[in-house]
Amino acid sequence: MRQKEKTKGATLICAFEGWNDASRAATNVIRHLVDVYDAQEIRSISSDSFYDYQVSRPMVCNVTGVPRIIWPETTFYDIAMPSGRHLYAQLAPEPNYRWMEYCQRSMRIAEELDVSRIITLGSMFAQVPHTRQLPLEETHLSERMNTALSAAADDADCSDDTHDGPAGITTILDIMASNEGLDSSALWVSVPQYLGTDECPQGTLQILRRLSLLTGLAFDEGQLPKKSAIWKAQASMLVSCNDELKDYVHHMEQNYDQEMQIRGLSDEIGKPEAEQLIKEAEEFLDRHNSF
Repeated sequence: MRQKEKTKGATLICAFEGWNDASRAATNVIRHLVDVYDAQEIRSISSDSFYDYQVSRPMVCNVTGVPRIIWPETTFYDIAMPSGRHLYAQLAPEPNYRWMEYCQRSMRIAEELDVSRIITLGSMFAQVPHTRQLPLEETHLSERMNTALSAAADDADCSDDTHDGPAGITTILDIMASNEGLDSSALWVSVPQYLGTDECPQGTLQILRRLSLLTGLAFDEGQLPKKSAIWKAQASMLVSCNDELKDYVHHMEQNYDQEMQIRGLSDEIGKPEAEQLIKEAEEFLDRHNSF
């Protein structure tokens, strides 16, 4: 049964390595915050029974000549902000087993920390050009579920454009948090698939900036803007050396710009007409941007 909505408390941000973390754009948000602020490890979930060590392998670290085994582990941080506020963060490899138990443990730790809001972070590969702002999707599951419940009570049509399909650990955690009465949100950035698995500081920077708006905290961006500029310049150099790739990116730029223009006109021409134009733009992308 859904619990009563909690009073306003702390915020917990969560990111997981692996399927939910293309180019490490999501987990690097937490690593950045831990690096630039006074952060303390306050809780952990051990690797026992949650990981396949042939997938999430332990690491060997030599300290003063003595080898030390570092096992995959979930770490919770308390990040102290200059304003006096505290932000909690959960960082881990995506578990391989027992997701229900894992999320239940995460929720119990959130309860101990008096968390009332959970924000999960993710990144995915997509057909997007590096020369434009990377698409960033913000969803509020608790609001969506309340809308669906109200529509069901009124016997109304509550269909929308939400995705049905395979889910990562972030989605499971989002749903469980919302079912327990927490405010649950998700931020997902799309990163260029053609650039491979190298880090994407632009994606990290965009998540960080949106996270700042969601939490009302002015985050120190550190070296991220400079790293993003270098990332874009290196990507442009790579593209310039390959005519086929250059043409591929050019088509994506055209369709990106067209879609942005259509979205800008949506308020003027009405939602149904705008949706039809967006659909046509997406079909054009599918026809011309296979690489």
